[in-house]
Amino acid sequence: MDAATQLARSQEIGEKISLVLSKRTRGAQEHFRERVTKALNGNGEGATGAAALPAMMASFTPWNAWSYALDAAQRTLLFWDTLHARGNEFVERTAQGLKPVLHFDYETVLDGRTFERPVNYALLKIRPPEGVSVDPKKRPVMIIDPRAGHGPGIGGFKDDSQVGVALRAGHPVYFVVFFQNPEPGQTLPDVCAAEQIFVKKVRSLHPDSPKPAIVGNCQGGWAAMMLGTSDPDDTGPIVINGAPMSYWSGAWSEGEGDNPMRYVGGILGGTWLSSFASDLGNGKFDGAHLVQNFEYLNPANTYWDKYHHLYANIDTEPPRFLEFERWWGGYYLMNREEIEWITRNLFVGNKLWTGEVKGPDGKGFDLRELRSPIILFASLGDNITPPQQAFNWVADIYGSTEEIKARGQVIVGLTHQDVGHLGIFVSGRVAKKEHKQIISVLDHIESLPAGLYGMEITEQKDAQGTPIYDVEFREYRLEEVAERFNRFKREDEKPFQAVEEISEFNQHAYELLAQPVVQATSNETTASLLREFHPLRFERWSVSDLNPWLAWLPGAADATRAHRQAVDKDNPWLKIEQMGSEIVSASLDYYRAMRDATTESTFFGIYANMFSMYLADRQSGQKRATHQPVGDVRDQPFVKEALASIGEGGYIEAIARSAALLARKGEPLPIARLAMRGELAKAYSEYLPTSLPADQWRRVRGEQELIASFEPDQAIDTLPLLLAERVDRERLLALLDKLLADERVQSAKPTPGQLATLERIRGVLAAEPAPARGAVAARTGS
Repeated sequence: MDAATQLARSQEIGEKISLVLSKRTRGAQEHFRERVTKALNGNGEGATGAAALPAMMASFTPWNAWSYALDAAQRTLLFWDTLHARGNEFVERTAQGLKPVLHFDYETVLDGRTFERPVNYALLKIRPPEGVSVDPKKRPVMIIDPRAGHGPGIGGFKDDSQVGVALRAGHPVYFVVFFQNPEPGQTLPDVCAAEQIFVKKVRSLHPDSPKPAIVGNCQGGWAAMMLGTSDPDDTGPIVINGAPMSYWSGAWSEGEGDNPMRYVGGILGGTWLSSFASDLGNGKFDGAHLVQNFEYLNPANTYWDKYHHLYANIDTEPPRFLEFERWWGGYYLMNREEIEWITRNLFVGNKLWTGEVKGPDGKGFDLRELRSPIILFASLGDNITPPQQAFNWVADIYGSTEEIKARGQVIVGLTHQDVGHLGIFVSGRVAKKEHKQIISVLDHIESLPAGLYGMEITEQKDAQGTPIYDVEFREYRLEEVAERFNRFKREDEKPFQAVEEISEFNQHAYELLAQPVVQATSNETTASLLREFHPLRFERWSVSDLNPWLAWLPGAADATRAHRQAVDKDNPWLKIEQMGSEIVSASLDYYRAMRDATTESTFFGIYANMFSMYLADRQSGQKRATHQPVGDVRDQPFVKEALASIGEGGYIEAIARSAALLARKGEPLPIARLAMRGELAKAYSEYLPTSLPADQWRRVRGEQELIASFEPDQAIDTLPLLLAERVDRERLLALLDKLLADERVQSAKPTPGQLATLERIRGVLAAEPAPARGAVAARTGS
């Protein structure tokens, strides 16, 4: 590349970065000003503007000052007593080995520590609470929690949770947990192999049930996808919630915010830092580092909001605060091999969807081999796993809507508008709505024709005001969804190729120059000291019974509770406190917005120029190129292959083609209609090929839908070629007649287009049979 071209590219990059940084800065300032103004105005209560503070000051009296001072002193004492209780629970749980924070009782089914290749994982069976019964013949649900620094149990953290809604729907529920310390030498492929054993065990316990549904939360999502890819014969529908699959993706735009987590690898120089931390830990990586990264994302909540909320509501908030801290304050360990596998292959390498990641058998994971329906649940308010990271892998591996259909895959997307990352798993509101509806439609989703769907949930209320949810599916084209989520056509992902290159260089440099020294100077004693004095652990155990200077605190707190005198809510000093708290929170949010904007501009300033200079014009720089759209859809190989076989097939293909020809086009698909289809399939099972597995049926239906979409007239005219035997024609005609006469079909009101197509199908099938073709005779399917 000549200097003039490089200079022009650098100038263009600099202009884009400056534009986005300027807009982010203005957005942060405007948001900060709005919050401060609102706080000074009393958050919309009472007087506003310049009159708010004088009016409040006029109401100050010695009595309300004394009342507030007494209340503040009591709240302060009770606040520290709550932190003291948190510290004691932390010390006690750590000594006991950090058990799962499940709300439900359970029994251990399998312990991975006893396997031939031991891993620190176990399979639990959840016992239903009193008054709840499960049907052993219903589809079992196996939940995999994330191993991202915290302990397991967040999927069953409370009664209104993924576990709770599945149990109340009558499903047997199994939970995959892990212990605090990894087994020596265990790797992520070992974990995947253990989870294969788990799912086979669940199948053996429920031989008369459909295949288990696998629910993966966050990093448990890609674990579920790896499990489904490596063991497709045993896994049913896969539900991944807030799971990062395309790690380089995000929401880079000219709006007010972005997803800063994806820049961390580049800013820190790649994967070497996790190796360094593991070496300091004597071969083990401390999960507290990952938790600290999460806290780094939201300093307002980390350092102020959650503590002030506890302080302001000290009479009611401690139980909820302590319940969450039991999970948030439990830090688990990984082997060096595990964290290096994750950072190299996923966080920085982004290799899962490319097939470069190897499974337990040494074979690369090909996500296209998944044969079960996939449900992707993400939130627009998630700044850790934005929807782009949850969905973009679909466009990367399939490339087109037609390929999804031809492969017989069903992919359903569900998005929440504003809940944060943790809310996807812990919010009772989300559990009652989204997770409950996901569980309720698993069987119906398996009957969807191949394609990409959006799951839409609408809320209504009955006469008593109880929410009632209706679910419907709307089919989308992959190309449209990818364009909507990626305004800049994923140009912002190219600099991450430079991050990968620099990361590999830094990793090798560390291993060559520094790692031998670090490993030689580390031992279990130094590693234990580093873990114990990690800031997140220190802030807990230092405010506990281990600190002798706090021996007086519990007794003083008990006396305070016995003589508690809470201040009135309209006390002006309390309003001043709330006003000040809001300003502190707004200031920390402003700091975060400016920090993230600066991080983003720094990242692109370094790596966009580096990509432009060294990778943009090299073939290696194109190794991550996603599928490019074909000019004419008919030229796609899957379409051409389907159309070439338009006259080949048998009874199965004929039914699938008829269903595709008679399907309603462009309409949402309510769950009630899917349920009706299931009822009809049972009622007329004698006319249907019952021996065909669901995934093969979806593949056949997908191929026939391509034929029906691109050549509808020829698709009808060639139906007799698929039904060379008169008995097969009569069988299909009888099925069509019975369906048309069925009251359930009539109540759905077939459209004029459907009725006209049906008459054409009946007409061509009523004619004399065409001469049988060799390919036809071999595939009657009857």
